[in-house]
Amino acid sequence: MEAVSLKKSDFYFELPQELIAQDPLEDRSSSRLLVLDRKTGAVEHRVFRDIIDYLMPGDCLVLNNTKVIPARLLGEREGTGAHVEVLLLKRKDKDIWETLVKPGKKCRPGTRLVFGDGLLRAEVLDTVEEGNRLIRFFYEGIFEEVLDKLGEMPLPPYITHKLQDPNRYQTVYARYDGSAAAPTAGLHFTRELLTQIEKKGVSIVYVTLHVGLGTFRPVKEENVLDHHMHSEAYQVTEEAARTINATKAAGGRVVCVGTTSCRTIESAADEKGIVHAGCDHTEIFIYPGYRFKVMDELITNFHLPESTLVMLVSALAGRENVLNAYRIAVENRYRFFSFGDAMFIKTDCIREE
Repeated sequence: MEAVSLKKSDFYFELPQELIAQDPLEDRSSSRLLVLDRKTGAVEHRVFRDIIDYLMPGDCLVLNNTKVIPARLLGEREGTGAHVEVLLLKRKDKDIWETLVKPGKKCRPGTRLVFGDGLLRAEVLDTVEEGNRLIRFFYEGIFEEVLDKLGEMPLPPYITHKLQDPNRYQTVYARYDGSAAAPTAGLHFTRELLTQIEKKGVSIVYVTLHVGLGTFRPVKEENVLDHHMHSEAYQVTEEAARTINATKAAGGRVVCVGTTSCRTIESAADEKGIVHAGCDHTEIFIYPGYRFKVMDELITNFHLPESTLVMLVSALAGRENVLNAYRIAVENRYRFFSFGDAMFIKTDCIREE
């Protein structure tokens, strides 16, 4: 990547609080869709289900099939009855998790916690990076079943409404448990829309990246290059790698659904743009100056000001184009963040069908 000088403030924009979507729409595919031409900066206003008009036979759509676990546990400190909240971040061993605990100061190593009248118990083992806690859980039966009974969906901090249907914070193709947050660009797809896209001759492949809480962590350093990305586990199957590579070889476009799918295939690709199957962790940080090895187009939501996600989108479409598109979105009252509307960043070349 070329050396660049970027400030966090370069990615700031004004966002009225009332445009932060608090509830999902009843019909997933009826969200609005802002289409941005990454070469010219031109903008179109559509409805999400119109995305099929922009996908061509021979293209490949890449989706992240991770599943959000009910990772938010509400309990109390044993002996004191003081309330405590634990957010599961990453499984380190069978019964040991890296967690975010509130209030953290009161939960030193050795502290015991109780959830669901003793259905689940825990002990704080250690304090690790960024103040997170390693916790060992004690229970009878299967941990996932206990978690289903006691856990809540870990909605982002900017969503204050209670979610009526937990499945609305899952994609319709979610398969593998492991995320503390949803890959939200995929929330707009219905099974019917995916079927129509396949019938058009577009290949659909699934990769897995388990989304961590770092997705919501703000960039604190003014110099963007001083920011350290969180590590996330991913998997690319042989079938997915083969289909993506075949698409590129045949001149088709690779369209990623969400920044997590983008980060997965860019991490799994070598310098020649060949995607390799396998399991690994990625800390890839994509910002302007990055040269994409695989992804051609991106379906994404509208992100937080000064976030790594806005920086990734700007790497693809150009910072000025993106900030102008965001300004237009605000003027046109688009809904922002996880339950908000979508953006499609397209190339200006359309192949003949």
